Amino acid sequence: MKVVFLDSVHGILEERLTANGFECIDATKLSKFECEKIVSDATGIVIRSRFRMDASFLKHAPQLKFIARSGAGMENIELDYCAQHGIEVFNAPEGNRNAVGEHALGMLLSLFNKLHTADREVRDGKWDREGNRGVELDGKTVGIIGFGNNGSAFAKKLRGFDVQVLAYDKYKNDFGTESVQEASMEELFTQCDVISFHIPQTQETIFLGNTEFFNSFKKPIYLLNLARGKVVETTALVNAMKTGKVLGACLDVLEYEKASFESFFDGEIPADFAYLLNSDSVILSPHVGGWTVESYYKLSDVLADKILEHSFQ
Repeated sequence: MKVVFLDSVHGILEERLTANGFECIDATKLSKFECEKIVSDATGIVIRSRFRMDASFLKHAPQLKFIARSGAGMENIELDYCAQHGIEVFNAPEGNRNAVGEHALGMLLSLFNKLHTADREVRDGKWDREGNRGVELDGKTVGIIGFGNNGSAFAKKLRGFDVQVLAYDKYKNDFGTESVQEASMEELFTQCDVISFHIPQTQETIFLGNTEFFNSFKKPIYLLNLARGKVVETTALVNAMKTGKVLGACLDVLEYEKASFESFFDGEIPADFAYLLNSDSVILSPHVGGWTVESYYKLSDVLADKILEHSFQ
C-alpha cells in the first residue's frame, strides 16, 4: 500500500504508517506534473495545501482510498468527487485545536492591553503609560461562532476569566455547558462585546462577516478571525472600524491569502489591507494560530490514528 506525501508533515505519520506495512513516498519536492504520475498506484495521499485536490488531479489516482489533510480546513479538496469515488478524507482539527485556542486568547489579551504598541514604543524610547492604558476582558460577553474543535477550545481557555460565553453553531444543538451558553445569532448581535469566528470556509460562510453582519450588532465589538480569511470581507471590516462598529480586530487569516502569500507584498497593496497594516487597533499574524511545535506532532499523530483505524486493502 503506497502513500504519497505531497507536503511536509511531522515524521511520526510516516513512522507509524511504515510500521504498519505502508510504503511512504516523499513527493514534497516534485512538480505537480510529476506528482500526477507518482500517484497513479497510490492508496493514500498526504497533503497540507500545496495542490488543490480536485477532479483534474485525482483522476490520476484511480486506486486512491484516502486523502489525509494535515490541518482542519478541507476547502482545497473536492469532497463531492471523493464521495463519488469512495475516497475517505481525513483531517486533524483535534491536533491543533489547543494551539488555536491559546493563540486566540493571546491575540485578544494583547489587543486589549495594547502590548503590540507598548512594546514597539518602549523599544523606540517612548514611555507613554496613558496612551497604552488597556481594557479588561473580565465583565465582557464573548460570542463564538462555530462550536467545533477550535471554538470549544477557545471557550475552554476563557474559563479562567469572569466572562459570559455565548456560542452559536448552525449545525449543533444542546452543546451548552455550565461555562458556555448556547445562543442564537440574534443573541450574539444583542449582547456581545467580542466575536470570534471558528467556522470552515464553505459557500455558505464566505463573507459571512459583511456589512450587514457588522451593522447588526447593538454595541461596538472586537473581532477575532482564526478560521479562514474569506469568512470576513475586508472592505466591510474596515468600514465598520471607521464608523466605530468594530473597535479592534485580531486577524490570523486574511481575505487576500493565496498559496504563496509572501509574494503578495511584492505587488500593490489594496487600500483596505493597507488600513489594517497601519491601524494600532489591529493585530495580525501569518496564519499561525494552529502552528506550534506541539501541534505539528499532534496533527500527524491524529492522522495516523484515523488512517490505521481503517482497513485499506
